[in-house]
Amino acid sequence: MNRSEAGKKESEFSSLTPERVLDLVEKELGSSCTNLCTPLASYINRVYELRDREGRGLVAKFYRPGRWSEAALRDEHGFLSELAAQEIPVIAPLALTGGDTLARDGQLFFAVFPKKGGRNCDEFTDDQWLELGRLLGRVHAVGASRKPADRILMAPESSTRQQAKVILDSGFLPKDLAGRFRQLTGELIETIAPMFAGVKNIRIHGDCHFANIIQRPGEGFFLIDFDDMALGPPVQDLWMLLPDYPEKSLIEIDLFLEGYETFRPFDRRTLRLIEPLRAMRFVHYIAWCAHQAARDGQTRVVTDFGSRSYWERELLDLSDQLERIREQDEESFAFYP
Repeated sequence: MNRSEAGKKESEFSSLTPERVLDLVEKELGSSCTNLCTPLASYINRVYELRDREGRGLVAKFYRPGRWSEAALRDEHGFLSELAAQEIPVIAPLALTGGDTLARDGQLFFAVFPKKGGRNCDEFTDDQWLELGRLLGRVHAVGASRKPADRILMAPESSTRQQAKVILDSGFLPKDLAGRFRQLTGELIETIAPMFAGVKNIRIHGDCHFANIIQRPGEGFFLIDFDDMALGPPVQDLWMLLPDYPEKSLIEIDLFLEGYETFRPFDRRTLRLIEPLRAMRFVHYIAWCAHQAARDGQTRVVTDFGSRSYWERELLDLSDQLERIREQDEESFAFYP
């Protein structure tokens, strides 16, 4: 996507007045709503809190056109429905009048979810680490049962190479820094790609951090926001939850794996992928910011995105992370044979 596209305001969501949102949801649910239509924070989609006449809270989610294919959206809904059928605590989309969970209005796909409030925990107790392990073990047991139709493969030669190209083609990267970025990402892919050889990839959440886990009183943890579900190594859904680098999070890892292996074996050799996955996350996040900025010319998740200081900072972080990966040796994980 070229930088010249930046500054063009999107029109895909222009029809989503409160009246239009309510009309579409009422039609698809086959029931009436109150006049409540409150926009909720979302960088990519348009999300609204609604309430039906019986007082039940609803969340209508309108997906940004071009961000996901219909098949990819059905991957998300199918995974959620499979998890809910196994009574795993996720928030699955509601069935609509035609029996589907995904509706369409012109170029807009949308879905309706039950509203479930909860709170985030930025620190977990020992018992909660066990609970998290059990939750993700159950999720991955279902995730391993089949492949998605159109979801990204989280692997250096696939997702990272593609995202690096998006960044280089975006026009946001200063020309005199582009060579350094190309060199670093090339070295990163060359260094870590062999580490992923033979790793089993399954359906995973893909963006499993504390903000996507809510605790509901009397119900425990719920895993939310499956927008970025992917085909990837199960360890991806562990590392972003850790409070520190893996060698400083041994207790948390042990507790998590104890809970996880109640439902599914965990390949401890893949703990070596945590630092490579962290580096891949750097590239993924830059590409995501570039895509957002190019789409509407306004979205800036990082306030100084695109500035010279931003790129210099990102290049330094990527270089430091690559060095950390190179210094990682077998002894670093001797505690996990």
